[in-house]
Amino acid sequence: MSEAFHPVEWSLSSNIYEVNLRQYTPEGTIAAFSRQMPRLREMGVDILWFMPITPISVAKRLGSLGSYYSCSDYTAVNPEFGTLDDFARLVKDAHALGLKVIIDIVANHTGWDHRWTREHPEYYRRNLDGNFFDPHGWEDVIDLNYDNKDLRKAMIGVMQFWIERCDVDGFRCDMAMLVPLDFWREARTALDPLKPLFWFAECEEIAYHEVFDATYTWKLLHTMEAIWRKESGLSGLDEVFGYYASQFPADALRVYFTTNHDENSHSGSEYERLGDSARAFAVLCATWNGLPLIYSGQEMPNLKRLKFFDKDPIEWTGRYELNDFYKALLTLRERNRALRAGDPEGVTTRLNTGVDDRCFGFSRTAGQDEVVVLLNFSAGWVKMDTTWWGMKGGYKDIFTARDWVLPASIDVSPWGYAVLEKTRG
Repeated sequence: MSEAFHPVEWSLSSNIYEVNLRQYTPEGTIAAFSRQMPRLREMGVDILWFMPITPISVAKRLGSLGSYYSCSDYTAVNPEFGTLDDFARLVKDAHALGLKVIIDIVANHTGWDHRWTREHPEYYRRNLDGNFFDPHGWEDVIDLNYDNKDLRKAMIGVMQFWIERCDVDGFRCDMAMLVPLDFWREARTALDPLKPLFWFAECEEIAYHEVFDATYTWKLLHTMEAIWRKESGLSGLDEVFGYYASQFPADALRVYFTTNHDENSHSGSEYERLGDSARAFAVLCATWNGLPLIYSGQEMPNLKRLKFFDKDPIEWTGRYELNDFYKALLTLRERNRALRAGDPEGVTTRLNTGVDDRCFGFSRTAGQDEVVVLLNFSAGWVKMDTTWWGMKGGYKDIFTARDWVLPASIDVSPWGYAVLEKTRG
């Protein structure tokens, strides 16, 4: 992170919940989703990230409804979702509940019939034949040209519009690495004075932390998937985390996840890709040094792939079987400084479990706070002897409420987990 930019304070102990409006409810509207916000806040959600809410291009549309990421107007709301006033009202209601709201900004490309293709064709890149194009094989979008200074001003104006009109709290920037870093620096310099903003980049480029607060962690996701497929041992986790610690800035916020809209729709649900290890990896993503990301429906859990270009609602059962699982993790993050991301006094320590071929253990400490995380990535029970860890005192398992006094031998169930919070007094 550049000396000029720092993450907003409220982001450091927070989590992100990705909202797929089209599939969230049968109505697929802003108003219908807003009725779910009290439930999500009670579960411990802090930040709502909305996939693009803008109108979708008709020209070269894929499927019956098209991609959210093929925009036809940056400063309007998709009429399928509702109105601009509906969204402004949602943000106000979210703020009243203690939630923050960030929106997707798709700055690299637009749809083929975006209003700028008529009003400002000079904003776009051209191929050798002089036509609009996209170099990535995405049929339904065309690339913008950031060599054009007026485009840069216009895109900054787009983000300013959403801040001033709807009071959003930040941006998730789609395919951020395809847009020049100096543009993002220009944008943040212009917009941060308006209000404290959270900047989340869809990329895993180290240099982009010169501007962005947080980035993706696909390298970890792919390692987790390889572990489930038995193509990697648990040492793969140490390799990834070692790479992150040695290569990324110390204050870089990393966002950890087991699924999102792309992974779910194109690669399969987390249970297809991670099988029995999905929940243990979800615990890892919520407790390692960073911010966890939860996708729409994971709290049920949703087991199906959601169609990307067509209506395909989440089949809610009304039971929210993983509500308490996520609530335990998310509320722990809020109250316990040891899980605060990027704390300069925070320390993450790998623990020798005695069965490291099957289990992954670590502690996180900051000040007087301490959390111990034990993850069993095997089909059998394991017993972990904590004697040599040097930890003493009382701890409580956040899932079972069982009290432990360390040192002790701790049993962890197949594909299970224990998260122990140090108690005071």
